[in-house]
Amino acid sequence: MKVLLTGVAGFIGSHVCRNLAKFGYDVLGIDNINDYYDVELKEGRLHSIENDNFNFLKLDIIEKDKLEKTFDEFRPDYVIHLAAQAGVRYSLINPQTYIDSNITGFLNILEACRKYSPKHLIYASSSSVYGLNKKMPFSENDHTDHPKSLYAASKKSNELMAHTYSDLFGIPTTGLRFFTVYGPWGRPDMALFIFTNNIVQGKAIKVFNDGEMRRDFTYIDDIVDGIVKLIPHVPEQNPISDHLNPVPSISSSPYRVFNIGNNKPVKLDYFIEIIEESLGIKAMRENLPMQPGDVEETFADICSLQKVIDFQPQTSVEEGIPKFIDWYKDFYKI
Repeated sequence: MKVLLTGVAGFIGSHVCRNLAKFGYDVLGIDNINDYYDVELKEGRLHSIENDNFNFLKLDIIEKDKLEKTFDEFRPDYVIHLAAQAGVRYSLINPQTYIDSNITGFLNILEACRKYSPKHLIYASSSSVYGLNKKMPFSENDHTDHPKSLYAASKKSNELMAHTYSDLFGIPTTGLRFFTVYGPWGRPDMALFIFTNNIVQGKAIKVFNDGEMRRDFTYIDDIVDGIVKLIPHVPEQNPISDHLNPVPSISSSPYRVFNIGNNKPVKLDYFIEIIEESLGIKAMRENLPMQPGDVEETFADICSLQKVIDFQPQTSVEEGIPKFIDWYKDFYKI
């Protein structure tokens, strides 16, 4: 089976690609290798995917003609779309990038799927879509109409765009709302990487909301397991959908959205303690108030995903953080 995977040099994308190639999928990975963060890290991820079933093409998804040519030549059975401009805080200072990559780029993916009809499009959404919601845990049945950042708004837009194409053109789409993914080869703009860097370098770490925030930290292997198991679970039309009393997670179109998280929120203070223990170094802290765009807590209700693929996260932060620290020390020769 052929899989076209976008964002293959990214954190999640590289792990997914490695898994797919290992299990015999023919994978074409595309990425624009932009400089949002360390290009050497992205190249290192690509070099770590050593498998004859994997081929790489440097391509930006905003290049519509080149993207469609790639679809035409490769003819994927499945598309896993993980390319995006990530980061909540960066969207406050460079919003145009999010429109270009997350909106225009996703439209190009949808158009290519409309023309070349893969069996299933799986794409990355985000827990950020829950925005101002306070009810915990977050459920796919909750409304997501009050985003707190343009990044969150772009991911909500992706879900709406996917539903439109599922309804109009019968494209089976599955959106995955990722909850704070971490692990080896992680992103340098995320808390675990930032904290580790600063602690190792003897710099103070910025702890927002005085460490009182809670996040549903989800280890990368659990995320990959969920994505790969979902590939053959192609959404179908659901004629029994009640249009008079609509539920956000149910549609008559071949469209689904799932939370994919650890289902166990962890207090930021405790998260930092495990990093300190793993490094054997005490952090210097700079306690700060909440930042614009941030939320106090995330907590994934994963019942829907459990019903479909028996999704069961296996890795706690007590296990996952040391694995990241081991990778970090190895990669940076510490």
